[in-house]
Amino acid sequence: MIGSHRCRRAFASLSATRASIASPTHRGLKCGAIRWPKSVSLVEVGPRDGLQNELSTVPTEVKVELIDRLAAAGCKAIEAASFVSPKWVPQMADGDQVLANLGRAPGVKYAALTPNLRGLEAALEAGADEVAVFAAASEAFSSANINCSIVESLERFKPVMEKAKVAGLPVRGYVSCVLGCPYEGRVAPGAVAEVATSLLDMGCYSVSLGDTIGAGTAGSTLVLLETLREAGVPLEKVAVHFHDTYGQALANILVALEEGITVLDTSVSGLGGCPYAPGASGNVATEDVVYMLDGMGINTGVDLDLLLDTSLYISDKLGRPPQSRVARAMLAKRS
Repeated sequence: MIGSHRCRRAFASLSATRASIASPTHRGLKCGAIRWPKSVSLVEVGPRDGLQNELSTVPTEVKVELIDRLAAAGCKAIEAASFVSPKWVPQMADGDQVLANLGRAPGVKYAALTPNLRGLEAALEAGADEVAVFAAASEAFSSANINCSIVESLERFKPVMEKAKVAGLPVRGYVSCVLGCPYEGRVAPGAVAEVATSLLDMGCYSVSLGDTIGAGTAGSTLVLLETLREAGVPLEKVAVHFHDTYGQALANILVALEEGITVLDTSVSGLGGCPYAPGASGNVATEDVVYMLDGMGINTGVDLDLLLDTSLYISDKLGRPPQSRVARAMLAKRS
């Protein structure tokens, strides 16, 4: 049993620890130095990244209605289509029809994924406002996902970047497996920095860092962003894209906000997964992120009630309840 003098010493030590944590100079939590942004931009990836892994074909008209509802809810950047080979991602085979039938709300950017020159040409013809290319920070994932090495994938993007520049089309870059790979396990933050730098150097206006298997934590997210900053990657050109496999996405987003990130990828109703990442669950739900940011006084421009209606719409069409915790809680209050 601890003696009284030892108890006093233990309580004194605990009090000192608590005081240091509460102190503005505590380096680990940086409590006094937190400066959240006044607003953030959300990139809604549900219609593309969210639906691509669905086993049953989602009708074109449902995709169009989903995107139009998201725009009406205030989403200003929406991944609407993907021009990849239908052989590999059959769910996205109707990308041209989706773009052709959209309501095209003013001020909304409708983006398409274009892995190669053929995909870019299809996106241009279909009227995409923006395109995206994607690489990986893991060699094994790159091989499984696009059947080439990381260096080869970056070389493939050069003609895409050149033609997009001539057409005046902005290009966004994606980096997969930034916080873990389903085949290799841990991914070195330095490898992520190298790929991100390459994408920015070739002309991407922004790079989205994807935690493809949702293995990241607040700690590993902080290390990654600090590594990128030290490598000279401008964080104002970085977005984050978290899957919520282990329930860590909101914590990771909070760390990203504290590090100056102001662009977040989210997916309505938590739709998503990855056909090349076994076990990966959906993206962080847009509803959960908007609810958290609303509570922090950070503006997103998204109407949560309209977003909930949209979440219920697509969930009903897919025959399952919303994956968003916020949607389930708030929709339960309506009934």
